[in-house]
This record gives sequence, C-alpha cells and structure tokens, in this order.
Amino acid sequence: MAPRLGEVEKNLKRHLLFIEKAQKKGAQLIVFPELSLTGYTLMDLVPEVAIDPSNSPALDRLKAASRGIDVVFGFMMETTKGIYHNAAGYLSGGKIIHVHRKVFLPTGGMFEEAKFFARGRGFEAFATRFGRAGMMVCRDFLSLASSYLLFAGGAEYIIVISAAPGRGMSERPGFATTRMWELMGEAVSYFCTTFVIYCNRVGFEDGKAFGGGSFVFDPTGRSLFKASELDEELALVDLEPGAIRAARTKWTFKRDDEPEIVLRSLARIVRDDED
Repeated sequence: MAPRLGEVEKNLKRHLLFIEKAQKKGAQLIVFPELSLTGYTLMDLVPEVAIDPSNSPALDRLKAASRGIDVVFGFMMETTKGIYHNAAGYLSGGKIIHVHRKVFLPTGGMFEEAKFFARGRGFEAFATRFGRAGMMVCRDFLSLASSYLLFAGGAEYIIVISAAPGRGMSERPGFATTRMWELMGEAVSYFCTTFVIYCNRVGFEDGKAFGGGSFVFDPTGRSLFKASELDEELALVDLEPGAIRAARTKWTFKRDDEPEIVLRSLARIVRDDED
C-alpha cells in the first residue's frame, strides 16, 4: 500500500478495508508495510501521530479486526512521554501478541530516523498460532546478526516490514536496489530454514519514490511470490508449515547451531573493543 503521510484515520480505514478483503479470500495473516498507519517522512509530525499501545482507539479497532485474521502493521509508538519508536505490531485474537521496535535507524542522506526516533534494544522470537515468528523493520533486515538472533530464538517465520526507497536502474525491469533486499531474503530463508515475508510500501512521499517489490521465500530459499514495485496490491500466498521440518531435516543448520559459542565470541569482541 501507499500510506498517506500523517493521516492516521484514513490509513486506518484502508487497513480495515484490506483486512476485510483478505478475510473474504480466506487469508489467516495479513502484513502491512513500515509505518503503514502514518506514512514514513514524519519528522515534526511524529508527536501528532504516535500512539500508546495501551490506550489507543485506533489500535483498539485493529485489535478487534484481528479476531478473524492475524495482523502485522507499522506504527509510531510512544510508551514514555516524548520517546518515540518506529514499531511493528503483531495482533491476533483481539490482542497485541508482540511489538518490535526498530533497532537500526538509518540517519544520513535522505534518512533522518535517529533525529526523531529512539532505538529499539533487541530482537525476540515469539509464539503465534502458526509457530514461532520474529519481526524486523526495514534496515534491521540488512544486519546479518538480526536474522541470526531470530533464528537462534526459534523463529520459523521472519516478517520484515519496510519503507525502502527505490533507487537506480538495472538490466532487469525495476529498481536496482530491489535486488539487494531479494538477495538477503533468499540467503536468510535458506540458511535459517525459515519463511521470509518482506512487505515494502509503494508510492511517492515528500519527493521520495518507494520501491515496493514485496516478496516471500520458503525455507529452502525458493521464491514463492514477488509483488509489483509500483502499484498497490493485495496478494495471497500459501505457506506450507511442513516445509520447515523438511528443510531442517535436509539442512541441519538449526540442529547444529551453537549460540553459546556465538555469545562467548561476541563478549570477547566487545571486551577487546572496549580495551
């Protein structure tokens, strides 16, 4: 979708419309892009559109809608007065199941996130009715460590919501930057033996073109779906949960993982850097 900048009520109505359409088509999970409730280039609008998850009429309406379908969406979160996070929420059964706060905030060039947002402090896999899942927001996905942390935490589904710009031309149709995200999706899905669901926004905002190109990879690194880079789209993709067991039986990356070794090595690296 192409959210409207700063117009929470209009964006909420469009969420509810997409949710209704998805339910009618039999979907069990719907994923919206980064900051889908607010638009991306918020800057001074941040305090006006931020919501407290514990007390938000807009979120209450989305929670009600999640009684029939699980919902992943992007929003500006305020839980401490004056502290704002770019966040992803997972709703199911009328409740908030999990909230992820964006950790890696691009700041430089066209990006200004650290000027307005506080940084999240970690990555956590959580239980859903489909299995364990983990979420990231845009730039989080370009850190190899982010996917590993969710993998080590038992994630079977990695869900990435994004507002990535489309930049450059390539020999293939579409934006050159799209390939970067697809390469990461293919690699992560294969080596983490997880489904990777990546939802990127489309449209234009404040002179910026967003790259669309949402995709899904299965736990063997096989592409299941690729969306348009320009147009809004509601697409249904079938995920077969049995594919996770089959992939992890064939490729034993999960069985052979040693997070304790990673932890000790990282502790040494951090200690050496401090020295």
